[in-house]
Amino acid sequence: MSLAVLRSRALAGMEALPVSVEVHLANGLPSLTIVGLPDAEVREAKDRVRAALQNGGFEIPARRITINLAPADLPKESGRFDLPIALGILAASGQIPSKELDKYEFAGELSLSGRLRPVRGALAMTFAIQRSGRGARRGFILPKANADEAALVLDARVYPADTLLQVCAHFSAVAEDGRLERYSNPAPAQAPSYPDFSDVKGQLHVKRALEIAAAGNHSILLAGPPGAGKSMLAARFPGLLPPMTDEEALEAAAVHSLTGRFSAQQWRARPFRSPHHTSSGVALVGGGNLPRPGEISLAHCGVLFLVICTS
Repeated sequence: MSLAVLRSRALAGMEALPVSVEVHLANGLPSLTIVGLPDAEVREAKDRVRAALQNGGFEIPARRITINLAPADLPKESGRFDLPIALGILAASGQIPSKELDKYEFAGELSLSGRLRPVRGALAMTFAIQRSGRGARRGFILPKANADEAALVLDARVYPADTLLQVCAHFSAVAEDGRLERYSNPAPAQAPSYPDFSDVKGQLHVKRALEIAAAGNHSILLAGPPGAGKSMLAARFPGLLPPMTDEEALEAAAVHSLTGRFSAQQWRARPFRSPHHTSSGVALVGGGNLPRPGEISLAHCGVLFLVICTS
């Protein structure tokens, strides 16, 4: 077989969109070309993949290798495509079986030794797989360092691995002993901890206003001179809000996963974002050449505290 097709995900703003990694081997001078609107990180994958395959004891086909990341009009960034590219080359050249590749999605950056490094947006990608309706029948193979994050999605079929060799053994194994195990890590059981209003002495009228705002899901304006306690009171506002539902917790966590700064300790904790008053428009609303969430998006299902300077 000279053609292999694997599935992965690309991050586009707040979405983790599906990407088909198509690998084709053809006659001609040996070369490796990546097409499909890749950025510099993705184009450099050819060197990482080549070294990882050689150090794993695999043969790099002396043929013309073309890798297409479809759809072609969707920008592709980061090293998350290293793993599906390497597996596609092995499957297209017959070095690993290809019959089960369609049952999984893949993401992972490869080191030159073949170890898998964590990627940004693992929770967002897992959440997108579940929302697509394919999560019950499609697994997700990713680096072990991302397993805790991805397993927060209910009923997700997460299969973590440390190295490229472990992933290849999963598809080549004739017995269950050599296959990757489905990862199951229950969400943290402890309730999130917030600063408490008992730390604030007095300010009874402001506390009452904050309680009303929390009960009615309203915005609130705090006015006063520096040192009056506005920031301290606002930081305790998330503790007045009701506990997050499963859907809210996943949505908020998926947004933070896109930035690569999510940790399991943040699970079900209402975000509190307090950007500096000199923050740029892009920092507040997000954006950039490759869009990233801004402070407004990172405050999803939580509290956004904005300071307005009138001087």
